[in-house]
Amino acid sequence: MPRPDRPELVDSFGRIATDLRVSLTDRCNLRCTYCMPAEGLDWQPDDEVLNHVELLRLVRIAVELLGVTDIRLTGGEPMLRPGLEDLVAEIVGLNPRPRLSMTTNGIGLAKRAPKLVAAGLDRINVSLDTVDPETFKTITRRDRLPHVLAGMAAARDAGLTPVKVNAVLMRGLNDHEAVPLLRFCLAEGYHLRFIEQMPLDAQHGWNRADMITADEILGLLKTEFELSPYPSARGGAPAERWLVDGGPGDVGIIASVTRPFCADCERTRLTADGSVRSCLFSNDETDLRALLRSGAEDEVIADAWRRTMWDKLAGHEINEAGFAQPIRPMSAIGG
Repeated sequence: MPRPDRPELVDSFGRIATDLRVSLTDRCNLRCTYCMPAEGLDWQPDDEVLNHVELLRLVRIAVELLGVTDIRLTGGEPMLRPGLEDLVAEIVGLNPRPRLSMTTNGIGLAKRAPKLVAAGLDRINVSLDTVDPETFKTITRRDRLPHVLAGMAAARDAGLTPVKVNAVLMRGLNDHEAVPLLRFCLAEGYHLRFIEQMPLDAQHGWNRADMITADEILGLLKTEFELSPYPSARGGAPAERWLVDGGPGDVGIIASVTRPFCADCERTRLTADGSVRSCLFSNDETDLRALLRSGAEDEVIADAWRRTMWDKLAGHEINEAGFAQPIRPMSAIGG
């Protein structure tokens, strides 16, 4: 059916995307086993990555013309992007001001958290799959756990709260750490979110049988904690939440595979090289960088973005027989 004449990023199922995930770079300083090989990847050439002016222009179009209210900076590792603090300050200077958060591995955050707060960053998510140093080295192929923990503490102390922790459990590797991770986060005042492992690795080695499901995670947590449903509605948030031992602490599970939340999805995605994607798992994307560099007006770019989102599928189809893993890995798409 024809797209209605509306400025927002509406799709044919009535969903409206107001949450923009912006990948600042595909590069990362860790080599997590479920994301990329030990030697890393063939990084995008600098001239293919959006420059500062181009990136800010697309974000401005999203906010001013397309109704985006929330922006998450991702990667790769977003703190590897030069001029990050300046970019943050310019994004929060837009009118209307979007809420701005960032997902990071936390390395380098200890020194930069106060600067990011001063620039206007509202909140932060840190990826952390273990609090055991040896397991951390096994998963990430780097001995950097103390730097991550210091970064999380610095973010909390600087006011980037609530600090959310994203954890992926892997069978036979860190699945025994569900309880220690939650105990650590409750003690430190962090908000833990477990994420089911998704088919987004560069090696295309994802195996459903190896994935720790939401039900399994709940079972592990219930061996030590009493969990009760969170009192407020979930809305478009990806995490189902439970109060821990009556609260106020809570834990969330993002069950993208076994309990997909596609019907309430509010997200649109911009890759570091300027392509817009309607879904994390999509194999279709629209090249906005080409429009930018050909001199297209803002409204032309906005219309291309609108058309992309209008064609969004009902769901990611991971559980369908014909599902094909995205060609781009997570580090190139943005979390």
